[in-house]
Amino acid sequence: MRSVELFAGAGGLALGLAEAGFRHEAVVERDQNACGTIRENTKRGVIDWPLFEVDVRNFDYSSYRGGIDLLAGGPPCQPFSIGGKHRGFGDTRNMFPEAIRAVRELKPKAILFENVKGLLRESFAKYFEYIVLQITYPEVEHRPNEDWSDHLSRLEEYHTRGKHDGLCYRVVFRLLNSADYGVPQRRERVIIVGFRSDLGVDWSFPPATHSRDALLRDQWVTGDYWERHRVPVKKRPPVPESIRRKLDFGWFGPTTEPWRTVRDALRGLPDPESSRGDGGFLNHRLVPGARSYAGHTGSPLDEPAKTLKAGDHGVPGGENMMALEDGRVRYFTARESARIQTFPDDYGFFGSWTESMRQIGNAVPVMLAKRIGGDVARGLEAVG
Repeated sequence: MRSVELFAGAGGLALGLAEAGFRHEAVVERDQNACGTIRENTKRGVIDWPLFEVDVRNFDYSSYRGGIDLLAGGPPCQPFSIGGKHRGFGDTRNMFPEAIRAVRELKPKAILFENVKGLLRESFAKYFEYIVLQITYPEVEHRPNEDWSDHLSRLEEYHTRGKHDGLCYRVVFRLLNSADYGVPQRRERVIIVGFRSDLGVDWSFPPATHSRDALLRDQWVTGDYWERHRVPVKKRPPVPESIRRKLDFGWFGPTTEPWRTVRDALRGLPDPESSRGDGGFLNHRLVPGARSYAGHTGSPLDEPAKTLKAGDHGVPGGENMMALEDGRVRYFTARESARIQTFPDDYGFFGSWTESMRQIGNAVPVMLAKRIGGDVARGLEAVG
């Protein structure tokens, strides 16, 4: 199945979709450093994608019209991020209009867009409705000098008309926690999926495969978690009081897989504090200087990591640090962060540690992309 990837960044979404069976006809990204990462991985034979280092506003889709199964991408999220200035539709970094232009010109069978959960913030609710309706009816175009709210009104009228001609998509969206799909990180993202209406695809988001309760069962009911990691009894934390009360009532937890933890993600990696160099792993050099203070603590070893962010030393909650068993904190190496984002070990990041961490923090977890992309592929396969 053929795909076009926009706003590719360092390639997390593209990598997951490739693993789900999509063949990228074009991968579009304008950031020089992110393009450098994709090029270096291409040279090393890890991937083989046709990369276009260009601003998506200047990309010509004419060579790809009529044969694209999936259009995917993560339009820049700063306008809607909790950590940003929240300008939303008034922010020049808002690339949703370009994503919708691509839908209109390519007419793909399916679309998959990813963005931060801030897109669902109450203050952006009206604009999010606008985004969804534009994807649903991409040929109802924004007119020159038309205010976006006036365009929204036209789209609402068209939507309620009942009969629609031309290009149209069935669109659904959901806020997903990556940890629920096997990613060792609490990372909530809005996923928007649409299928061209003429295909008649019936589709829904796949059910969660992992859960917090299953992790608690693995740790405190069976003890398999500690045995798997060879953690001696004396080094195990005490049973949380909330779990102890559940156990008193015969609680055994669900039958899903356990959430994966930081300890799970880093299994098999040498300790960068005691190994020389990178220990034979790409991007596994330790950067010193981490410290903990109120409101700035690292991710515990035996839980999914906090949401990795596109920062380095100055991330507000210490999301790029891990909390060690002895009470100290240290920064994640770029390889450890890549593990937490479920990149394979042979996928390298090129540039400084700061730049690598920015690329990794901006990425879509590969495993989440593969899981959702695989279900989208099955939906397309069902209609031929």
